[in-house]
Amino acid sequence: MALTTLLLAAGAVALAQPRSNVFNDPFVQATSGMPSCPVPDSPGVTEQEARELAHDRAQRGVSCWLAGRCRLHNAYLYDAEIIPRVQQAIRVDGHFAGTSIWATGQRRWVWLQGCVATAEQAAEAEQLIRRVDDVEGVVNQLMVGTDGQPSYRVTPRSRAPEAPQ
Repeated sequence: MALTTLLLAAGAVALAQPRSNVFNDPFVQATSGMPSCPVPDSPGVTEQEARELAHDRAQRGVSCWLAGRCRLHNAYLYDAEIIPRVQQAIRVDGHFAGTSIWATGQRRWVWLQGCVATAEQAAEAEQLIRRVDDVEGVVNQLMVGTDGQPSYRVTPRSRAPEAPQ
């Protein structure tokens, strides 16, 4: 019982720590056609998490260059170029006007989050982004509709409805 209480308290403290995008992972909204879609939280880590992740990110970033799979010396350097192209591809395609889609980039991987009308539309978005230059992989976290629990962390303002005025 005491261990459970201690773990819950530690979790609450971790949630209370400020999160920031210390690694500058790009995060953009590509479409906004479903206003009630749960808004993904922007990429962010606590100061402690940043310290814990720094070495791993350095190794992951340089490993693709060392393996000869990247022209740049760090895979994270691609993200600032990839994510605007992802945003443009979704907007220009024409099939996603009634959706709310956000994209985050990390080491040539793209996370798609938000809401679409159908499972087919989610699959289409994933396939579209897989064809964007320099994208190594896509993590599809798009949900169908706006009801239910998203598979991604949401912004604090999306977690609870506002109190009536």
